[in-house]
Amino acid sequence: MEDAGPDGSMAAEAPRHFAPWPPGVEPAVPIAGYGNTFTHTPSQPPIRRPPTRTEVTGPLELWRKLPCGDDNLAVLAPGRMAQGQLIHIGGRVLDEDGRPVPGAVVELWQANAAGRYFHPNDQRDAPLDPDFIGNGRIRTDAAGRYGFHTIRPGAYPVPAPGAWWRPPHVHFSVLGPATLSRLVTQMYFPGDPLNPLDRIFMSVPDAAARERLVARPIPPEEVGLGWLGYRHDIVLRGRAATPVQP
Repeated sequence: MEDAGPDGSMAAEAPRHFAPWPPGVEPAVPIAGYGNTFTHTPSQPPIRRPPTRTEVTGPLELWRKLPCGDDNLAVLAPGRMAQGQLIHIGGRVLDEDGRPVPGAVVELWQANAAGRYFHPNDQRDAPLDPDFIGNGRIRTDAAGRYGFHTIRPGAYPVPAPGAWWRPPHVHFSVLGPATLSRLVTQMYFPGDPLNPLDRIFMSVPDAAARERLVARPIPPEEVGLGWLGYRHDIVLRGRAATPVQP
């Protein structure tokens, strides 16, 4: 794969191969007690067909079609600050060989500090924050870097049989240089006691792969006054890939 052009876009040359995931990286689905994984998990194996150049290389320059630049979820407008612990999440998007992926579209969405999403499907009896929408979209720079200012999301109970809670987490969708490099996943916070009790987090069998879902804290002096920092690199495909999360 060639380097990015002067505008940060990817060259059209297709990678020669994509290394497969080793056993234990893909989540074991469907997940007991989480209904969406039953309705969204195929009951039959997929029909395999060889990818063509269209699937491998397209869509090119997707960032031109999807407006980017919403990197501050914590400040809706001047003087309108979201409630909760202010944090910064940043890192790099990398390919399977550890090379940066410039021009990737990175989307983030999350619950507010009370653990409620700004979405009509979330009708839980928890407060909504009028100054927090909870989603943003940016484009990685020439070195594959991304970053969001936001707030630490709250935990919330799962509306399903059995008493279990989702730990604080954020959702990511990453669209890299090709259709095959799209990744939908989640990021968790280090040391949270709900992590090992979360059925979605624990659906990834391999412990080392689960650790790739957990962000790393950054010393406060590297982030700036008022913000706690976390680093979270995202790897598209390959043996060191960031695991998929529903």
